[in-house]
Amino acid sequence: MSASSVRVKDGDKIPEGTFTYVPYSQELEDGLACGIPVQLKTHDEWKGKKVVLFSVPGAFTPTCHVSHLPGFLKSTGEFEAKGVDVIAVIAANDPFVMSGWGRVEGVKDKILCLSDADAKWSATMGLSVDLTSRGMGVRTARYAMIINDLKIEYIGLEAAAGVSVSGAEAVLAKL
Repeated sequence: MSASSVRVKDGDKIPEGTFTYVPYSQELEDGLACGIPVQLKTHDEWKGKKVVLFSVPGAFTPTCHVSHLPGFLKSTGEFEAKGVDVIAVIAANDPFVMSGWGRVEGVKDKILCLSDADAKWSATMGLSVDLTSRGMGVRTARYAMIINDLKIEYIGLEAAAGVSVSGAEAVLAKL
C-alpha cells in the first residue's frame, strides 16, 4: 500500500460510516455467549468527541494480535488522560469475530472492536488492502487516526510490515 493511494489527509472530515459491533456486557464473560450486534454510525456517535481509531488487517493475525492491539490496551489510561473519549479498533472481520478477539485480549469496554465489513469504510479513503493472494480477501490496511469532532488530526499508515506510525506510542505522541 502506498501513501499515494490514500484519499484523506489531516484536516479532512471522515466519511460517514456504519460499523457493527457487539457491545461488552458481563454476559460475554461466558465463552458460550455471543451477544447481539448493534450499529455505530460515525457521524452520530463521534460528533463532538475525540476518537483514536486504529485499523488492523485481521483479528487474531500475528502482528495485530501480538503487537498492535495490546499496545492500545495497555495505554488506555494515557489516552483518557489526554482527552480521548473513544478508542476503537476496526478490521474487516465480522462483529462476532471482533467480539471474540476483544474477549481473548481482555478488552472488555476499554476499546470498541468494530467490524468494517468488506473494508467498505476504509476503502472509501483508500485505506484497504487486497490480500486475496494470501487467502484473506480485501482487508482494512494497518493505520491509525486521531479524529476530533469528525475531523482527522493525524493519520498514520504503515508502509511496510510491522507497527510503527499506527502504534499506541506514535498516536500518543501526536495527541
